[in-house]
Amino acid sequence: MIGLVDIQKAMARIRESIRLSPLVHSESLSTLSGNELYLKLENLQRTGSFKERGALNKILTLTDVEKSRGVIAASAGNHAQAVAYHATARGIRSRICMPLATPLVKVSATRGYGAEVVLHGRNYDEAYQEAVRQCEAEGLTFLHPFDDEAVIAGQGTLGLEMLAQNPALDVIIAPAGGGGLLGGLACAVKEINPRIEIVGVEAARLPSMAAALHASGPVTVDAATTIADGIAVRRVGELTLPLVRKYVDSMVVVEEEEIANAILLLLEREKTLAEGAGAAALAAVLQHKTAYKGKRIGLLVCGGNIDVTLLSRIIERGLVKDGRLVRLRIHLTDHPGALRRLCEVIEEQKANIVETMHDRAYYGVNLGDTVIDVTMETRGTSHIQELMAALSTAGYVHERVQ
Repeated sequence: MIGLVDIQKAMARIRESIRLSPLVHSESLSTLSGNELYLKLENLQRTGSFKERGALNKILTLTDVEKSRGVIAASAGNHAQAVAYHATARGIRSRICMPLATPLVKVSATRGYGAEVVLHGRNYDEAYQEAVRQCEAEGLTFLHPFDDEAVIAGQGTLGLEMLAQNPALDVIIAPAGGGGLLGGLACAVKEINPRIEIVGVEAARLPSMAAALHASGPVTVDAATTIADGIAVRRVGELTLPLVRKYVDSMVVVEEEEIANAILLLLEREKTLAEGAGAAALAAVLQHKTAYKGKRIGLLVCGGNIDVTLLSRIIERGLVKDGRLVRLRIHLTDHPGALRRLCEVIEEQKANIVETMHDRAYYGVNLGDTVIDVTMETRGTSHIQELMAALSTAGYVHERVQ
């Protein structure tokens, strides 16, 4: 098991090549949570996540022979980019096996940093098996994304930084995938200040750490998809689990909608772009998965590499949930001028039409009538109620499309 000295050595080793990411206080999110929230913005690292710390520390501990063979890794994206960037910067050949469903932004970035990318398998586990096979067949040097002492120590440097930036923290909440970040950070923090509580957060669809703690050993949970692909690990590490068991106070899980809402809040309130795993810690606090009140809480925003298509869907669904985007299905007579009169009612209520769709054959429409789906930007739930009331007063039959 690694210790504080290993993490301190890792810090000295990587310090010149890793950005000191800010730990910023969020007034708006603090008000929402009832705690003082401090965001550790690891999404500002060169490759967009904390993974650089562990990958670089591992690379810097390789022998000349290991470097000459070239390195190989398996990753859903962030470890891949970290390995590619820091290996290329040191003249080391790198190859990354990534699942077929890896977001395009992560695949493109990994190639852009100089790695050879092999897309293989439906999930991380299948990509990992392929990486191991190629490693053994070609004599490459394998860089594990979390179950490696040098990697864990590198991730643990986050704990040292957070304590230096704010020694008064009461709680630190971090996401858990394979456990390298959570275990390393918890070790660093607890060895220096055991008063600080450490909470791990997992996606509810893949609670591999909670399952391992319950079973007193790593277990493989059922395969599932999650928007928090950075922590989509079915089996935690043999090296990371003892660290989590020793140093982490509690584990919680968050649902997909809760993660999506946290991504949107970070973007809108803090102008901070986070991927699913990067927003998991905030989701846990805002959804009251912890019972803290009035505490100084450090939250890991551990990565910002999110696919823009997914981000657009999250934004749109968030607007619908907040009542700032609504779709109404409205019945009206099918004759010239009918649509103009409907638009006048909508205009009077100051709603903005963004999309319309006519239908004369479905939804039980009578001959001579039509149905139109109107998508509108609104100010919120109360504005939607005012709009629907105005349509009723004007004689329109309508319903909200959920």
